[in-house]
Amino acid sequence: MFQLKTEHFLIRDMRPEDEDAFVAISQDEKYQRFYDESDCDPNKYRELTQLFIAQAKELPRTSYQLAIEHQAGGAFIGTVCLRLEGDQQASMGCGLSRHHQGQNLMVEAVQALANFGFQELNVHRIFAETISENKAAIRLCQRLGMRKEAHFHQHRFFKDRWWDTVVYAVLRTEWEQRRNA
Repeated sequence: MFQLKTEHFLIRDMRPEDEDAFVAISQDEKYQRFYDESDCDPNKYRELTQLFIAQAKELPRTSYQLAIEHQAGGAFIGTVCLRLEGDQQASMGCGLSRHHQGQNLMVEAVQALANFGFQELNVHRIFAETISENKAAIRLCQRLGMRKEAHFHQHRFFKDRWWDTVVYAVLRTEWEQRRNA
């Protein structure tokens, strides 16, 4: 079983018992702001839990959709993922329960997984795409040292409107420079 330990978290493969907490995160109104209604269906998150558990067993492994477990109490509080996209690149994403947002906790989890990607998986570039109005996700990318690479106008259609998306990325060399500074 895959796991990374940080100061506050155990970042590990998802387990069946994570399903209810994972579904609960997806049902939060604040979480749903930047997703199509069909993407927030509770049954979809139940299916995703099973998919993520199955992907953890694949060889070679190309998807690390992981649970964030708070070491103090062992509660599932969110997810963080790294998906290998080919050509030594990886996409990254995350989600955190509302109760734990605004405490800079996600930075710790994402840094640990990015370190793993660069150091252990030999990833050259990690990128994240988000809705341009998702200010929290953009701040997280910037705190990680990612730079804005693209702004796609009217790129996604859901909730009866067009949404812009942005892409942020960081190269391994940039990541290492920041770590060594």
